[in-house]
Amino acid sequence: MTHTFKEFSTNAIFNIGNETDLLSFKKAKQCELYTFIWAKTEAIDLTIDSVPFTVPPHSILALTPIQYLQYNGGKDVIIYQFNSEFYCIKDHDQEVSCVGILFFGNTNIPIIHLDHTEQQKYNTLHEVFIDELETEDNIQAEMLRMLMARFIIKSTRLLKAKEGITESPKSSKVDLLREFNFLVEQHFKTEHSVAFYAEKLFRSPKTLSNNFAKLNRSPLQIIHNRIVLETQRQLVYTDKTAKEIAYDIGFEDASHLSRLFKKSTSMSPTDYKKRLNTSS
Repeated sequence: MTHTFKEFSTNAIFNIGNETDLLSFKKAKQCELYTFIWAKTEAIDLTIDSVPFTVPPHSILALTPIQYLQYNGGKDVIIYQFNSEFYCIKDHDQEVSCVGILFFGNTNIPIIHLDHTEQQKYNTLHEVFIDELETEDNIQAEMLRMLMARFIIKSTRLLKAKEGITESPKSSKVDLLREFNFLVEQHFKTEHSVAFYAEKLFRSPKTLSNNFAKLNRSPLQIIHNRIVLETQRQLVYTDKTAKEIAYDIGFEDASHLSRLFKKSTSMSPTDYKKRLNTSS
């Protein structure tokens, strides 16, 4: 059963559903909403941005509105979906600290594994969600947003623990990484140099590299990974030529994108497209 909340004054949408709601994704399409897919007791088979992916039991997958999703099979699923009007990830980041990690991070497919204790906690939170969706009063919207904030905070904490990201009041490395990831998401189509992002963050490129080295990440690699991911998405899901994609991602010379793409995937965008056409 799908539970839906709509706030007509703001165009806010929040849905809780199950595997039935995934049937519309039998053919790959963009999520269009922030989406959590929670595999309860069975594995869920998906294709995300053209990459086959299995969500193990007792795990939660986080997707952004721009990602492409295809549902291939699996049951016993809980789906949470919402738009920015319901809960703006960017505006609320100070309270949930998820931008650049849970959403728009340099990990393409973030997945949160739940041990037995966490399963119980999330089950309880889910029951409260349902109760609030069935309680229509003048504070329903506020209550649902508070619950979503709690859900996001819990998920972000677990993801940070999984990736070995530790924070302390005296350390800003994690926040720096998050800010960098989100800036890349906003500007990767026009800005490809570390220097641009370093200036935005009031740091030197060397300072960024030194900080990210301690987190086993390279600023330039994060930029390149995002460019390659966008190239793959457009090659798979649009009819654009390699030259048109290069122009869209900010390369005046398509050969520059081709070299970067080949370094990452071992094939040129044109060959990648040909392989897709051959296998389809």
